[in-house]
Amino acid sequence: MYRTMCLIRVFEDRMAEIYTEGKTPLFSIAAGPVPGEMHLAAGQEPVAVGIAAHLRPDDVMTAPHRPHHAAIAKGVDLKAMTAEIFGKATGLSKGKGGHMHLFDTRVHFSCSGIVGAGLPPAVGAAMAIRRQGRDGVAVALAGEGAANQGTFHESLNLAALWKAPVVFVLEDNHYAISVPKQQSTAVTRNSDRAVAYGMPGVYIAGNDVMAISEAAEEAVARAREGRGPTLIEVETTRLYGHFQGDAEAYLTAGQKDAWRRQDLIPRFRNDLLAREWLTEEQDQEIQAEVRQMVEEAIEYARSSPDPEPSDAFDDVFCEMEGV
Repeated sequence: MYRTMCLIRVFEDRMAEIYTEGKTPLFSIAAGPVPGEMHLAAGQEPVAVGIAAHLRPDDVMTAPHRPHHAAIAKGVDLKAMTAEIFGKATGLSKGKGGHMHLFDTRVHFSCSGIVGAGLPPAVGAAMAIRRQGRDGVAVALAGEGAANQGTFHESLNLAALWKAPVVFVLEDNHYAISVPKQQSTAVTRNSDRAVAYGMPGVYIAGNDVMAISEAAEEAVARAREGRGPTLIEVETTRLYGHFQGDAEAYLTAGQKDAWRRQDLIPRFRNDLLAREWLTEEQDQEIQAEVRQMVEEAIEYARSSPDPEPSDAFDDVFCEMEGV
């Protein structure tokens, strides 16, 4: 889990750097090697890693518009994912999806730019797994803002009614874009809503990867055994803005600095060292390994060809006369 969190953090930090290329001094969202919006998940690594530690490649995971940590934790091909973010022909969707629409059928991962859109497909995937007679599970990650969408309540209701093997995970990073949770949500904890649908609701404070892993182990086992869904909400933080270029004027003075002081990755590292489950030499090896993996993925993306304009309508659904 520590190694994967380090890999995610290095990737997100490098993407933050690369995203600014060609976008200064006058910011243009269309400029540079990575056009379009960019939502980075640095700080939220413990959620994806703690959950994915208990998943198999044949289990399904859906994620929101801030998906890189979940994709990496689920085992999505790093080079193909990076190429997709760069809009290259070697990407997961041949450069046509971008960073908010990553699909890797090899490990059953998908995400969407629409808030709450991954919840219903996760329920559907869970029911498909059951009909196939397998003991697989589906996991849906979403931000806490998605708990105010109709898809959230519809999905939890149906999953509970049918005892679908699905785990719902809300990443409470304090803000839905720029709106604080207390100004948008009637309850302090969305996990309390689980009781309305007759399923367990778990709230985990402090972005604690071990607590997340323990809750996920129980929830995944419950789903595999046919005992129905679970709702897990995790207090986490996004160390970058809602999107790259976000001025974050809604944050209070010192709030971001306080979050960085509580960053789970160095805390987890120090705990592993103290328990002698990790040595300084092993840590150095991990850091070198993940940096190399990220740089190789970036080089692969940069050197990959752009899609051919003639391929624009391949692999997409469209209704046009003569097409």
